[in-house]
Amino acid sequence: MRAYQILPGDNIDGLQCVNFPERELALGEVRVRVHAVSLNYRDLMVASGNYLVNVDNPIIPCSDGAGEVLAVGHGVTSLQVGDRVAASFFPHWQDGRTAPAKIRHALGGDIDGMLAEEVILHEDALVKIPSQLSYIEASTMPCAGVTAWNAIFRSSNDIQPGDTVLLLGTGGVSVLGLQLAKAAGLRTIITSSSDEKLQRARELGAHHTINYRAIPEWQEEVLRLTHGHGADVVLEVGGQGTVNRSVASCALGGSVAIIGGVSGFGGEVNPVSLLAGAKRMVGIFVGSRTMLDNVMRFAAVSNLEPVVDRVFTFDQAKEAYRYMESGSHFGKVVIAVTP
Repeated sequence: MRAYQILPGDNIDGLQCVNFPERELALGEVRVRVHAVSLNYRDLMVASGNYLVNVDNPIIPCSDGAGEVLAVGHGVTSLQVGDRVAASFFPHWQDGRTAPAKIRHALGGDIDGMLAEEVILHEDALVKIPSQLSYIEASTMPCAGVTAWNAIFRSSNDIQPGDTVLLLGTGGVSVLGLQLAKAAGLRTIITSSSDEKLQRARELGAHHTINYRAIPEWQEEVLRLTHGHGADVVLEVGGQGTVNRSVASCALGGSVAIIGGVSGFGGEVNPVSLLAGAKRMVGIFVGSRTMLDNVMRFAAVSNLEPVVDRVFTFDQAKEAYRYMESGSHFGKVVIAVTP
């Protein structure tokens, strides 16, 4: 069985394809043939050694993967050979509010992830894929899909149809957030520095688009487009370079979901800007297995097709990483592991 390994800090060139011997399944474990893996910005952070956690030994990277059950161990009751499954980002977070024990390990972060021809996981870490989704489409959901779902529907202040969601950039979380919001009857505003990407966002149903290079004070444009109301939910992925504008864009009583730090973590937010508007900032650290199941089901019944920018082969893993690093993608970058 082939798998990629990387020592965090060795960067993309540190990705190495290694042969692993097959091992027996333990109680409750499931062997999965991986068909597709999708990349996240977090995978670049792991490669560069800048992720929230670090390890001293090489790991199999990537949290997001989908495949077919090859074998089940003793005690497995929820899955059988042939089932189509996707892995949950946090193997131990089944449902409910987060807790240290639930997020003690994350695939491709501090334990082995999904960039392999086969993986072994406990049945509790796997979710069945609806028939409407392909392996490639399902592979986009565990991190980006769950993060967007959690930010918009679980951690926001009682979002309602017709409310406005502001999405920063056109990466995986933002584009999937756009698709989920549109399917739920929400109004959407999305930003980018590329007019071409903004045109693609409009084709996906974005109500308004903002080129933040042409309009540096884009928070004022958000207020203008919403007639002074602001966005009810903001998906903040930029970090210290955008967080204050995100707060200014937020409506009274709205939520700013802190998801990532593309421009770096840090920056100061004046508490008065939150207090005066009864606004809320909430950290989104992906989500639970139940959220993954919910977003999969929602995608299936709403006929949502996750946007996949480009698919690479398993042997092109480094090229896939470099393409992700270039920032030229719109939506998700996927590695097809096995046919």
